[in-house]
Amino acid sequence: MTPSLVIFDFDANSNLSNWNVVNDGVMGGISKAKLEINQDGNAIFKGTVSLENNGGFASLRYRFNTKEVGEYTKVIIRLKGDKTTYQFRTKTNAYDRHSYIALFETTGEWQTIEISLSEMYPAFRGRKLSIPNYPSEQMQEIAFLIGNKKAENFKLEIDKISLQ
Repeated sequence: MTPSLVIFDFDANSNLSNWNVVNDGVMGGISKAKLEINQDGNAIFKGTVSLENNGGFASLRYRFNTKEVGEYTKVIIRLKGDKTTYQFRTKTNAYDRHSYIALFETTGEWQTIEISLSEMYPAFRGRKLSIPNYPSEQMQEIAFLIGNKKAENFKLEIDKISLQ
């Protein structure tokens, strides 16, 4: 059995320099979000999604050197959400325009989310593409996105992201 591959395990000393918040301001929106580490050493991605000016999303992206992921079948995320829906996204190449996406629901309690890599579908700007699902060969970026077509406050606490 292949050991798990840790993508990121947050702690009080985590280097967040490769994590970037990208909001709908890139297209004129006014949603606001930020990333911080709390007293427990977990990442807190929080903010407000606004639909004004054709906006409606906030995202948190992490780019890293290419990881060979062919022997892994799922993403495991330990997190605590706020009873809303988020997207987990990945890219085989950080410069691709499209991402591979999976939706997940949060319960308001700590939970372990399992996402099958083969079920992550390709999309660009909210539109599903007519190409195959995630090829599970390489990975250069992961992201969390909230964009539920409604104005809302959000808070996602993230402990660890790994592949199995």
